Amino acid sequence: MGGLPVSIRLNPFKFRDIPGTQVPWNSYSRILPERPSFTLDPLFHAGAYYVQDSSAMFPGHLLRGLLAEFPLDRPLRVLDLCAAPGGKSTDIAASLRLARGDGWTLVSNEVMKARARVLADNIAVWGDPRVVVTSVDPAAFAGMKAAFDIVVADVPCSGEGMFRKDPRAVAEWSEETVELCAARQKRILADVWDALKPGGYLIYSTCTYEERENDDNLEWAAARLGGDILPPQDEFSASGVVLTRSGSLLEAGKVPGEGQWAGVLRKDGLPGGRIKADLTDALLRLRPLRMGSVQGSFKGRDFIPDPDWALSLDFDRSRFPEVELDRAGALKFLHRDALVLPDAPKGYLTVTFDGLPLGFVKNLGNRCNNLYPNSRRILMDIPRI
Repeated sequence: MGGLPVSIRLNPFKFRDIPGTQVPWNSYSRILPERPSFTLDPLFHAGAYYVQDSSAMFPGHLLRGLLAEFPLDRPLRVLDLCAAPGGKSTDIAASLRLARGDGWTLVSNEVMKARARVLADNIAVWGDPRVVVTSVDPAAFAGMKAAFDIVVADVPCSGEGMFRKDPRAVAEWSEETVELCAARQKRILADVWDALKPGGYLIYSTCTYEERENDDNLEWAAARLGGDILPPQDEFSASGVVLTRSGSLLEAGKVPGEGQWAGVLRKDGLPGGRIKADLTDALLRLRPLRMGSVQGSFKGRDFIPDPDWALSLDFDRSRFPEVELDRAGALKFLHRDALVLPDAPKGYLTVTFDGLPLGFVKNLGNRCNNLYPNSRRILMDIPRI
């Protein structure tokens, strides 16, 4: 287990270069020579990078190949349907911002409430305010007719691609599980289909090698729901990616990461026409966990900055004085230990590490109130540095 490759994706908008080997299908990726303690790296908590298996980055590559198909004169709308813990969503968000600036919205959804909270935290740390986090069943999107240009469905599966990494995946596998997963995947695709615009694209992916859950299901969607499968491109065969009938297979042991399969379907119909205008209203009815960037709130006359605002790409860094912490100080802050900053001005301060905001403190002079969220604090003991 300890010898398995570990990879990260750098945040292009909080960029700090980290040595490593680039994954062929993502220019911001790094395969690391060994696994560090991410928990003890303040850059991880600042959202400078996301830890993601290199094979799981492949759907993001497929999405980037589609972006040129859409005009720049209106915002692009993307749904990541089964998004937790957030790897694909943060990849999609970075790709959309690089290609289109602020001209897009990503809805990042996870039906399981506990996993959705993890997703919301990871999106907050990544820092892009154009990502909306929801926690609803895929069927909840059925009424949002033609709302999205692209739907990414990395669906729950039988998990064969995780056998090398996760012994539980081996113990839980059975023929019955494969059949149940294949049926559930069809239901998920059927439920969300109306939310995809005519002429829009479905990126369908799993972490299994089962044909019944991969090619068979994408071909079922093309025939039953109405669409044309985009022929998979043979551009990474030298890197171990194998073409199947309708997609690309990344098999653990042949590529640096774990198992993944992905393919693309274009929905029947002509693109264009009027896009659903009330997406915001529709999303509000889903009671999103995160939507936009919250700057803070007033307690009496005292404005208290929201901890996540410091991590957001739209944070106005001139709003508060900044204090740069060394690694030991940054870890104390992330552990929610008491900080003493006698040379800093009193009041609310932004604390940074390597130039990146980590959060806020309120400096009282003899001590600081730490505003870092208790739910995200480092729980392990901090070693002496």
